This record gives sequence, structure tokens and C-alpha cells, in this order.
Amino acid sequence: MRIHRALFLAVATAAALAVAVATQAAPPPFSPNVSVFASGLNNPRGLTFGPDGNLYVAEGGLGGTMRTSEDDCQQVPPPVGPYSGGYTARISRIDAHGNRTTVADGLPSSQTSAALGGLTSGIADVKFVGGKLYALEAGAGCSHGLAGTDNWLIRVNADGSITPVADLSAFIKAHPVAHPNPPDFEPDGTWYSMVAVGGDIYAVEPNHGEVDRISTATGAISRLVDVSATYGHIVPTAIAYKHNFVLGNLDDFPVDPGASLLLKVTPSGAISTWATDFTTVLGLAFGTHDRLFVLESMTAPGNPGPDELGTGRVVEVNTDTGARRVIATGLSFPTAITVGPDGALYVSNLGFAGPGAGQILRITP
Repeated sequence: MRIHRALFLAVATAAALAVAVATQAAPPPFSPNVSVFASGLNNPRGLTFGPDGNLYVAEGGLGGTMRTSEDDCQQVPPPVGPYSGGYTARISRIDAHGNRTTVADGLPSSQTSAALGGLTSGIADVKFVGGKLYALEAGAGCSHGLAGTDNWLIRVNADGSITPVADLSAFIKAHPVAHPNPPDFEPDGTWYSMVAVGGDIYAVEPNHGEVDRISTATGAISRLVDVSATYGHIVPTAIAYKHNFVLGNLDDFPVDPGASLLLKVTPSGAISTWATDFTTVLGLAFGTHDRLFVLESMTAPGNPGPDELGTGRVVEVNTDTGARRVIATGLSFPTAITVGPDGALYVSNLGFAGPGAGQILRITP
């Protein structure tokens, strides 16, 4: 039986890490061009370099014990729900020497039920627009155990305070996609990644299957594309932009190597298959000279477990010729990728793991 990855990822990754710790198993070594740039992070996700040259990291946080019920709002169906939550997510800044400082903390973080391993979501991604830092929330919402909250696109001020920009929970509740998946449904969404184009943010919601445009000037939200209408519940996750948008998807469990896609989405919202034969895509980043870097979180066939540790990798695609080559291996549950001003790649590693286990890797392509 195939299980949707949005439903199964929590227990799979938690079980894999628990077994690895219990048996003191170590994943395969990184390829020689990979080094640990920073460590001590709590479920690191999206990355971006700021105008100051520092790396900014979205962290999912540590969840919490606050709960809601059906009397409060629609809940996430078991076994994913019920969620619990708290205010443990944060955004970190990492300098050129790998030293971490907190930019903003006390942000919404939530976790799935214990039956599914407590998968934690909080701040999903960060991007700069016009010199201002924006963050994408994924852990907020009444359905995530945090009454009186919604997932928002927020602006992070210089003093660490937060300015709400656009209410994403409200938008997806008012604008359902064509083909939601009722047994695996998140009322507030599980927003994952975003890209800045001009003055707008384009955010990906994997559970519903959509990409939405958000004006940073007005907070207005509109739908760029309903991925579910064409492809069903394929769990789109990663987005990048160069003339057109490119989307990558996670797909279903058990892991079926080569089952994930790269989709092209035009600025007007037309969607088509651009490339096939990828696996569990969680990150995309354009480099120079027609290069697209594709982050595959796990690549071994079967259900995730200890054998998936160290199977994550980065694949370089020549967007002109379509030629591919694997440029980094040995990654464990990587969750995001970006290109640094030094031309190196930076990857969130152990993005689904325990407190302080997360890393940022530096990869020389």
C-alpha cells in the first residue's frame, strides 16, 4: 500500500533517527566537497543570504504541549493529528565563521501526534525583499494546537518584532483546491518554501497542492496555480525562479526512486512537466551558467528508516542540455538549499531531527 508522504514523513524520519541513535549507527560519510558550516539548529528549513552577507535560517522549532479540540476548530485527521504546539520556532543568522545568533524567536511551532513521531513545523522559509526579511509560517493555526493563530507571511523587523503581512490560513480556507485529499488534510496548510520575484512572494503549500502569489506591499493573495487540478496529490515542495518557475515534489511513500518531477510554471500560471526521474525533491536553487541544483532528501527505495540516513544528495542539471550529474552525497534528511555569494551551496541537513541536531552544510559544486 502506498502512503502519502505528507502523512507518513513524521514517523519515518523519527523512527530512522531513533534507530540510528539507539544503535549508534552512523550514516555514510559526506562526499569530499561537503563540510559542516554550522550546527546546533532546531529542525532547520529554508535558507537565504541577506544584504549583510550573512546566512538566515528558518527553524521549525521544538513544538509544544498546547492543544485545541474539535470544539475549537477543524482538526487534522488521525494519525497525523491531533497536533500540539507552542512558541519555540525561531529565525537564526549565521556569520561567515558559522556562529549563530537569534534574529527572532518565540514563533509558532507545532508537531504531529506522537503516533506519527512528532514531526515539527514552525518557520518554513525566509527571503529578503527590498532589504526587508520575510518569513513563511507553517506551524501556526488552531488545527495545529495554537488557538487564535493563523499561518501568515510575516515581516521581521530590525528589533526582532513581527509584522503580519498576509493571512495564509484564511486564504486557503476560502479558496479550496480542486483535488484535496481528505484522509491527509491540513486546514491551516503546511507551507514549505517560497521565492521572491519583484515585490511579490510566491509560496508553495504541499498538502493542498498550490502556489500562491503574495504582495509584500499590500498583503493581497492570489493563486498562481492549483497543482492538484492537473497532478493530484503529489505534494509540491520546492520552488525556484528564472524566467519561469520550477517546482519539485515529494510524491508518495514507499520511496520510489525516479518518481518525483520538476514542473515548469509560467508567470501566468500554465503548468507542465519539465523533467522526470528525480526522488523526494525538497529544494531547488539556480546557479550560474544554466545550472539548476536539485536537493533530493532520500533516494533509497522502500519506506524511510535507518537505511535512508546518508542517502540524500544534490544533483546538478544543465537547463540548456538537460545533462545531470550528482555533485554531493551522504546527506541525511536535508530540507532546503541555497547558493551563497561565494558560489558554494548551503544545505539544511537533519532538517527533521531532535533538538539541536540540525546542521548547515557547505558544498563546493
